[in-house]
Amino acid sequence: MEIMKNYSTLKNNTEITSIAIGGFDGMHKAHQELFQKLDSNGAVLVIDSGYANLTPKTIRQEYSKYPIFYYELKEIKHLSGEEFIQLLQSNFPKLEQIVVGYDFCFGTNRKYCIKDLKKLFNKKVTVVEEVSINDISVHSRVIREYLKNGDIKTSNLLLGKEYKIKGSQIKGQGLGSKSFVPTINLTVSEYLLPNDGVYVTKTILDDKIYPSVTFLGHRATTDNSYAIETHILDSNITNKSKNIEISFIEKIRDNEKFTNFNELKKQILLDITYSKSIFNTLKNQ
Repeated sequence: MEIMKNYSTLKNNTEITSIAIGGFDGMHKAHQELFQKLDSNGAVLVIDSGYANLTPKTIRQEYSKYPIFYYELKEIKHLSGEEFIQLLQSNFPKLEQIVVGYDFCFGTNRKYCIKDLKKLFNKKVTVVEEVSINDISVHSRVIREYLKNGDIKTSNLLLGKEYKIKGSQIKGQGLGSKSFVPTINLTVSEYLLPNDGVYVTKTILDDKIYPSVTFLGHRATTDNSYAIETHILDSNITNKSKNIEISFIEKIRDNEKFTNFNELKKQILLDITYSKSIFNTLKNQ
């Protein structure tokens, strides 16, 4: 069976001596604990279920100095424990160490777990215990729930970084620059989006970071269509870039329906003022 090497030429699989195995959606703080146990010829092995929406394949390499390899779950889930270990040793012939989390299971119906791994792999097995921050267990599923609820601060704390999405610019209503403030409109796929509302964000255009405020949700006051719109603070930028990134810092408020455009504009200006205050605070820390 082939393994897929993704976005890295750091090392060939035949040179790898240690691997960290997991789903690794999020590349969060607990995942980083696993990576720290790898040696200089280490690699990350992702068991890809096809449902990753915190860190899709296209950006995972940004969060690891180690090369990342992939097994498709649907192609290996039928394997027995013995067959899975044989596959690993075939793909990584110099493998000396396997690093996993405390709840790692593998093989048919996930019936093989840590004790089986230690029995079947006759070299070093390193198990990383549960990682908690502020009494919150760090798991991708937990982070997803915080994001869905708009709790960006807790999400970022567990991730160990700012949650980021990538998208492409699309044409908006054309109301922003005329009636409100200029915005860049995006279409985003693959990523889990925080719940509807207005957020303090950073917008990355052509590798340059701009303070911004971003709206996600249905335009309740205008056409009620779903939109992702970001306004660059103190800059009249309506970039035509194909690739735009947004990092989330804090949620300001939920989505609201206003009685008229003037009320909406007043609130937008308040959102902008609040966002600027957050960036001023961050600058002075």
